[in-house]
This record gives sequence, structure tokens and C-alpha cells, in this order.
Amino acid sequence: MTIDPTSEQHTLYYAHDPMCSWCWGFKPHWQQLRDALPACVKTQYVVGGLAPDTDQPMPEEMQQMLQQTWHLIAQTIPGTEFNHDFWTLNQPRRATYPACRAVLVAKAQDDALEDQMIAAIQQAYYLNAKNPSDDNVLIELAGEIGCDVNSFKQSLNSAITFESLKEQIVFARKLGAQGFPSLFFEVVGKSPVPLVLSYTNPHSVVTQIESVIAS
Repeated sequence: MTIDPTSEQHTLYYAHDPMCSWCWGFKPHWQQLRDALPACVKTQYVVGGLAPDTDQPMPEEMQQMLQQTWHLIAQTIPGTEFNHDFWTLNQPRRATYPACRAVLVAKAQDDALEDQMIAAIQQAYYLNAKNPSDDNVLIELAGEIGCDVNSFKQSLNSAITFESLKEQIVFARKLGAQGFPSLFFEVVGKSPVPLVLSYTNPHSVVTQIESVIAS
């Protein structure tokens, strides 16, 4: 899937990873932000990819660091929940590319499945203590949200899907994404500009967008 940054509408790019814990914390505010956007602004996901494929267990030090991050997010963003049983019920791997590919494959089947797959991965990971680094978990989620499961299985690790993810990662870097989530706003005919993201006040982003449009 090649990203076409041109559009008749202005574009708000959301650079993310479905297994990014800060993206999980931002989820409610992202929805509020989308609901509050002017009609002339459309949104577009860009899957940035946190960690490539690996079969190696996640180092203990990284597991501890991520668990601390989950606690920090819960303290920083009120209402954010994490199921810490994940760390004892699974063999964690530092691999988010499979989940990223799952989002791209779902979207390729139907645009409406993009949001649903992101939400399914986040809920499986953070609330249900399942491991979205595993293909079998992603295939199960695909069935739950209404994907054509046979097609999903064939596409999840296909060369085309690998290339699509590579394109997304390159585009995220071109935008300037240094971490996730990140927001970039593109007025038609101009270069995208970074926005200051708020985890508590989504309307601050709307104010920035309106300012850019008016300038």
C-alpha cells in the first residue's frame, strides 16, 4: 500500500504502533480529537513500527522497563488500564512488526477494519494478556473483527505486506516521527508540520490545526 500524501482535504497523520503502550494511553483522546476536527481535515494512520520480527525472548531488563512504563502511563493518563498478567502468562518478544502488518492486511480488506484491528490488538495485549507478537493471536483477532481469515493468513507474512510496512516506516521517518504516538498536519500544497500532542487535552491539538490552516 503506497501512501499518497496528496488530498483534496487537509490531512492529520497519526504515526503509531498498535503495540505502543503510550498509543494505548492516547486512544480515548485520539477519538475525541477526531470527533472535534474541522470537516476539512481527514485523518490517516501511519504505522511506524517499533520493533522488527524476532523469535528471541525479550531480555528481562526490557521486560522490567516496559512494566515500569505501563505503571507510569497509568499514573500519567487517568483511566488507562493494563493487565500485568501478560508478563507471567506469555513469553514476551520485542516484536511489533507482526501486529503492524496485521493492521495493514485488515485495512487492505476493508478500510473500516483498520480501526477495528488496532483496537483488537490493543485490547488483546493490554486487557486480555494475549501476545500480538504471535501470528496465531493476530489470526484469531482477524476472525473476531470480521476479516476473511484465509486471505488474512496468506497476506500477513507475504512479500507485498512486508513491502507495505517498509513504505509506512519510511514515510513515518520522513514525516519526522521520533516516537509514538506522533501527530503531523499537512495543509494541501504545503509540507506536513509536527503538532504538540496532549494526553489530557485533545482540543489543544485542534487549536494548533486551526492556527496552521489560518496562517
